[in-house]
Amino acid sequence: MDVRTPDGTADAYLAHPDGGGPHPAVLVFSDAFGLREHVRKMADRLASHGYAVLVPNLFHRQGPAPVVALPDFIDGPRRRELLAQLLPLIQSLGPEPAMRDAGAHVDWLRDSPLTTDGPVGVVGYCLGANLALRTAGTFPDRVAAVAGFHGSNLAADDEQSPHLLAGAIRAEAYFGHADQDRAMPTEQIDRLEAALESAGVRHRTEVYPGAHHGFTQADTDAYDRASDERHWSELIDLFDRALKQRN
Repeated sequence: MDVRTPDGTADAYLAHPDGGGPHPAVLVFSDAFGLREHVRKMADRLASHGYAVLVPNLFHRQGPAPVVALPDFIDGPRRRELLAQLLPLIQSLGPEPAMRDAGAHVDWLRDSPLTTDGPVGVVGYCLGANLALRTAGTFPDRVAAVAGFHGSNLAADDEQSPHLLAGAIRAEAYFGHADQDRAMPTEQIDRLEAALESAGVRHRTEVYPGAHHGFTQADTDAYDRASDERHWSELIDLFDRALKQRN
């Protein structure tokens, strides 16, 4: 399916329960490898819990997903090759264009007959966790719950870091970090926690022991089943509490 954004039409994947409805809405931001079969399966699993789930192609300006050819399984050597191809696309997705897209996707969910009235839930992985946090701070009236897992640079030492938006967030938040993650070192975890605490955001940040960056992605060699199942438990608990009880 397609969603119109201020910068063109973005392809996306939509999952929702069969029959009935409307259902609470969730926006999912993928990792840097983008919209692919594994991410569609994740959306389907989330939808099976009673949600209408939209997963956009983050790199729609460069074409429909997948914007680079992806293998069925991503391991270390292939990962480095793919990230080298994707890095220019990641760098081009600055905060302003990313939030123009996010606003369009949240609006699409709000206006869909498949979804209930009220704010949405947002979850992101890796690069997507950065976008999820930024979306909650940019559109505080439209986001009731935000989650991020093995996030990348959520509290960097620069003026565009998404943790600086914590003061605007009204959503309940949950962040699950990998303790073996160079993209989210301890100092950034502490900085994010301090920002959320100072802003009075209802939240939990937890570190998953033994997990690596990408632990939820079963089509990569970073996958960790125990940490992934913990992620699902925390995510569904958050959304059920913040979205279903509200609607």
